Amino acid sequence: MERRGSQQPQPSTPTRTITHGRAKSVGHSWPSSGTPGTSSAPMSPVSQGRVLGVPMSPASGSRATMAAAAGGLGIGAGVPMSPGPSGGGLGREVEWSDIQARTFCRWLNTKLESKDLEPMTDLVKDFSNGVKLIEEIMSDQSLGRYNRKPIMRVQKAENAAKALQFIRDSGVKLTNIGPEDIVDGNLKLILGMIWTLILRFTIAGITEEGLSAKDGLLLWCRRKTQPYAEVDVQNFKQSFADGLALCALIHRHRPELLDYDKLDKSDRRGNTELALRVAEEQLGIPRLLEVKDLCDVEVPDERSVMTYVAEFFHRFSQEDKMETGARRVEKFAELMQGIMTNKNDFERRMGLLLEALEATQAGWSSATEPPTYSEAIAALSAFAEYKKTSKRGWVRERQELAGLYSNIQTKLKTYALIPWEPAKGLELEDLERQWASFLVAEGKRSRAINARIREIKEALRKEFARRAESFVSQIQRIEQAIGTLSGPLPDQKATLLRLTEVIPVLRRSLESEVVAIDRACQEAKVEENDYTVLTVDDLAYELELTEAGIRKKIAFVENQMVSATHTNLTPAKLEEFEATFKHFDKDDTNTLMLWEMNSALASLGIVYAEDELAAIYSELESRHGAFTYEAWLSLLTDIMKDDSSSAEQLREAFRGMAGDKAYVTDIDFQEAHLPRETIRILGEVMPIAPVLGNGGASMVNGSGKQYDYHAFLEKTFARA
Repeated sequence: MERRGSQQPQPSTPTRTITHGRAKSVGHSWPSSGTPGTSSAPMSPVSQGRVLGVPMSPASGSRATMAAAAGGLGIGAGVPMSPGPSGGGLGREVEWSDIQARTFCRWLNTKLESKDLEPMTDLVKDFSNGVKLIEEIMSDQSLGRYNRKPIMRVQKAENAAKALQFIRDSGVKLTNIGPEDIVDGNLKLILGMIWTLILRFTIAGITEEGLSAKDGLLLWCRRKTQPYAEVDVQNFKQSFADGLALCALIHRHRPELLDYDKLDKSDRRGNTELALRVAEEQLGIPRLLEVKDLCDVEVPDERSVMTYVAEFFHRFSQEDKMETGARRVEKFAELMQGIMTNKNDFERRMGLLLEALEATQAGWSSATEPPTYSEAIAALSAFAEYKKTSKRGWVRERQELAGLYSNIQTKLKTYALIPWEPAKGLELEDLERQWASFLVAEGKRSRAINARIREIKEALRKEFARRAESFVSQIQRIEQAIGTLSGPLPDQKATLLRLTEVIPVLRRSLESEVVAIDRACQEAKVEENDYTVLTVDDLAYELELTEAGIRKKIAFVENQMVSATHTNLTPAKLEEFEATFKHFDKDDTNTLMLWEMNSALASLGIVYAEDELAAIYSELESRHGAFTYEAWLSLLTDIMKDDSSSAEQLREAFRGMAGDKAYVTDIDFQEAHLPRETIRILGEVMPIAPVLGNGGASMVNGSGKQYDYHAFLEKTFARA
């Protein structure tokens, strides 16, 4: 048996007989043999066993970790009861120990009940022979032989020693308690041991925004009760003394169970009784505390309150999963709306461009030849003006439509959605046919004008046309290569990088050969060319446009590659972050300087001190070689977390809203607290589910419209 140095065991608190009733098992329970419960990390290598039927986790239950956790709360197995303000002396300690004994006994009874064992009525008496303690910690792991009906003190001590050693071998650090303390009924040390087990298995695993155990539970309570003006959770003592904090926790998760606004905020006992009763009867949370434990004491016992509030955390954690599902559906609806907007925008812009090309071509066909030289020159000037305004706008629009189409297809593939093609007559092939016909008509118009001007040297005209058309052909081949990009994103990037190597060659050709021929034409007073409609300005513009297009396409592909790895961010967030990055990337290098990063973060409402900002920029620049879009997303991902949306995740989210129904209704959406706009979008895109009445006809019941979410997901997601 373990001794504490050379000291003789001294009972710190007089032994008392405290009788407690059987506590009802809560929906959250510790896993035991054949009993489902909360999952845990792998078992301790010390014994590969279980305590209280709960798998041991080295990560959260090692001796060092438990010592640190207990120390952080100012508690330990052999330390006095809950700490509080000075004063009160032994009377307050007895009061706390009485509350703890009642609370802990009820908590232990929930574990015994899950194993169909007789409940305890008195901690000191029931633990004194070691049998109940062994029953509490046993599950599917045998402790070997022990005295089931001990009579002699040594037999009782052996049972207690076996149980304590099993707990220690399982990775739980117990200090200042030995078998003789259990047999002799040292209530203070027994309560300390039980608190260590409660801390380990009910509280230590709680995490909230990086905080764990007591701090995590306290932060969770603050976040959940923040909307309630009368509730200010600062601790697990006075903050729960009026019952309002418990009522707020219930109302926040299950508002239908109590009307918080109608509570008499001054009725401390009434509010506390209401919360305890609703929690037990409606939520299955065992009544570990009584009204007097919170309202009739100067300072409520912190450990007892934490034990009870932890039951709320574990009970409502399942409902938080439904909130996650609702957010996932909302984010998927945003993605669908964004893609739908892009599709509609593509078809609208395509229709306008085709109409403009057809109208311009019809005007050229009906135009009469200019009768005089001045009119021919005027027509030539008008034609040149058209090329600098309308034509360039159409060239840009044509290229942007190809890019928009490519972006839509990339998004569909990235999120594994079904393929899409524009409506008949609005496809890229239709534009290319119309564009080819338009170019023919444009050439005819140019020749009709140029035919009126004869002071041109034919050789220069042909030479310039040959070189210009060759130059345009190369640009068109580049544009065609960009427009037809497909396949995996890394392959697209490799193709684009090869195309960038052609741009310097074309620029040298333009600035030397083409410009030289153009200069010769100007010197010869050649103002028109029947063999081409192109000028050096046109070629330079298209070259710049092509170069910019390649640069933007590379940036887009790279950003999509980066975005594909950040599935925890919503599509809307990704688009916002990408748009912000592009806005401050003034030189289109797909990188940001320090001051640009500062401005971009500030536009999102994120501000750092100068030295901290410089350190962040230096670290990301060192990691990525430059502050790229990938570095930008990496920074924002650390700041803001998000979810991804697969078909199965969405199916599970819809199933969680529908309950046991094969369909989901708009009432289900409202109860899941989806925004009205999201419900409207889902109502437009989801098919109606037929519900057969007695006569076999489809009907809609009082729960609102019924949607077949299975058919919706099958129609929306591409099959693997």
